[in-house]
Amino acid sequence: MSTVSAQQQPIPVIIDCDTGIDDALALLLAVRHPRLDLRAVTCVAGNTDVAGVVRNTLTVLERAGAPDIPVARGAERPLIEGVRTARHVHGADGMGDLGLPAPTRTPADVDAVTLLRREILAAPRPVTLIPTAPLTNIALLLRTHPEVTGNIERIVFMGGAVATGNATPVAEFNVWHDPEAAAILLTAGVPITMYGLDVFERVIVPGPDVRRLRASTEPGTRLAGDLLAHRGPATDATDPGGGLGDAGAVCAVIDPAGLTTHRLPVEVSLAPGPARGQTLVDRRLRVGESELHEGMREQPLVDVALDVDVARYVELYLGTVERTEA
Repeated sequence: MSTVSAQQQPIPVIIDCDTGIDDALALLLAVRHPRLDLRAVTCVAGNTDVAGVVRNTLTVLERAGAPDIPVARGAERPLIEGVRTARHVHGADGMGDLGLPAPTRTPADVDAVTLLRREILAAPRPVTLIPTAPLTNIALLLRTHPEVTGNIERIVFMGGAVATGNATPVAEFNVWHDPEAAAILLTAGVPITMYGLDVFERVIVPGPDVRRLRASTEPGTRLAGDLLAHRGPATDATDPGGGLGDAGAVCAVIDPAGLTTHRLPVEVSLAPGPARGQTLVDRRLRVGESELHEGMREQPLVDVALDVDVARYVELYLGTVERTEA
């Protein structure tokens, strides 16, 4: 009897999100790509409050034709900081104020950490975690149930920046929102890929493709188009496109060859002040005077995304999400 090779088997994944326009784009891709087995979705406060995140997540899964994937409510606030939403970007409802209907189902009767532990340990193959949100749920999981790392293949998280931030001049929103949680993630002891702003902001779907998606009569495809239309920035003043944002991290799991990464030391700035939440990525070719005089500090090594094949990921996304009506 023949067996299916590991390369042919779907990759078991769990998305931890704060849905969110581009989190929704990521969910639509994960649900529809045959290389992925989306086992669960966990929700955390970020782009909007956690109740809104749960509502948005359930609505997107229903629109995508995958209403049975378990969804759990997680942390209402960061480990230390208060809640600081991004409604100015994602709209009052966190979904671009598109007026989407309320979901017809309710979340799981367990919390996010419990669901994460259950699904990771029950998976027949090591799971890939894709956090596209502040990392509070993941930090709580790692501290409460460290045994899960034995069945985690990799964590591909959307967060951080090598160069410029967006929440502050140097800090990206997801890490800035809960820096302590991000610092815990980096010491998880499993392979980690950082899909940061350096590639996040580059993957833009052209305007004609966005318009075609919006004209579809298939609910999930049309939703993708509406979300992309809300997501600017305009690559052409007369024909703006839309950024894939968090969905690029899902592309990186499906097709890692489209991403150029370097294995580099990374740490998170936790001190109060203007640098709090910055991901400090050490790209030096040799040690500096600080290390020579003060001694080497142990820093986790992370596969940091520095370049992306934009056309490849746009094609991957469109080819997956765009469905021809039956």
